[in-house]
Amino acid sequence: MRRKSLLIGINYTDSRHALRGCHQDVANVQEFISYRGFSQDHRSQVVMRDDTYTDPNGPFYPNGHNILAAMHWLVSEPYTRAFLHYSGHGGQVPDTSGDSSTGLNDTIVPVDFEYRGQLDSDILHQHLVHALHPTSTLFIVFDCCHSGSACELPFVYRSDADGNVSAMDNLRQGVRLVGEAEHLIQGGFSFNKLGEAESLFAGATDFFKGLKHMGEQREEGLQADDSRHTQEKENKYVTMYSGCRDDQTSADASIAGANVGAMSWAFLETMKRAQNPSYLQTLQMTRGFLDQSHYQQIPQLSTGVEMDLDQPLFI
Repeated sequence: MRRKSLLIGINYTDSRHALRGCHQDVANVQEFISYRGFSQDHRSQVVMRDDTYTDPNGPFYPNGHNILAAMHWLVSEPYTRAFLHYSGHGGQVPDTSGDSSTGLNDTIVPVDFEYRGQLDSDILHQHLVHALHPTSTLFIVFDCCHSGSACELPFVYRSDADGNVSAMDNLRQGVRLVGEAEHLIQGGFSFNKLGEAESLFAGATDFFKGLKHMGEQREEGLQADDSRHTQEKENKYVTMYSGCRDDQTSADASIAGANVGAMSWAFLETMKRAQNPSYLQTLQMTRGFLDQSHYQQIPQLSTGVEMDLDQPLFI
């Protein structure tokens, strides 16, 4: 199978929302997946960062429409092993579709969120899970606050402090914005009109169409799926390790003299220490590294299909 990867690191440089470790997370994850057989060739890997080396008017700048266009590039091709890593702010916004028991949706936060809003879980599910070609797989690492249900996957697993893993009810408990997330803009990155979506999406889509080996499928824009319940029938092979529960924050840390995201660091430490870990061991060890370093966030594993967690991790 062909391998493709999308790595997104947003430090919100020169803003009051600035983080420190997200760019380094991308560099660390890029090195890790290269050992796992993922090419750094521009046809197979897209890196998006808000640093001085990235043109703010170019397709690799991590604003909302560029991120969605890159996600579409990542998942739409058949027979692909796709990998997505996101390090940046996460938040929650009011659920406008009315299908959340808490009235809130998890989000990731593009660099232009103050003007264009956030990417909420409805949008992320539509453009990552629903859009994933049925012959392809997707592995996600989300290192951000409020990320437990960011892709609305049906099977959720959590490890306790003793390493015991249990399946969680995917209906989220009452949660509220905490810490710095309270200061993030309210209102999701959603599209009520197809025309608005296509206009926003057009420029970035044209660029990603130009990358070679994209497949022959027609781009469909950002058409909204009005029947969210169809996700129950999809059975897509999607795996997501997220940095914390919906009601928690994910730490921007300094570890061994380097600014990194705590979740990204713990996940990569697990990959270094374990030769061939299972899904279960990966969740347990990631939680263990966070606990040992006195981080209170609880990582979660979510999957699109019910699976044997004792099988070796497949990236």
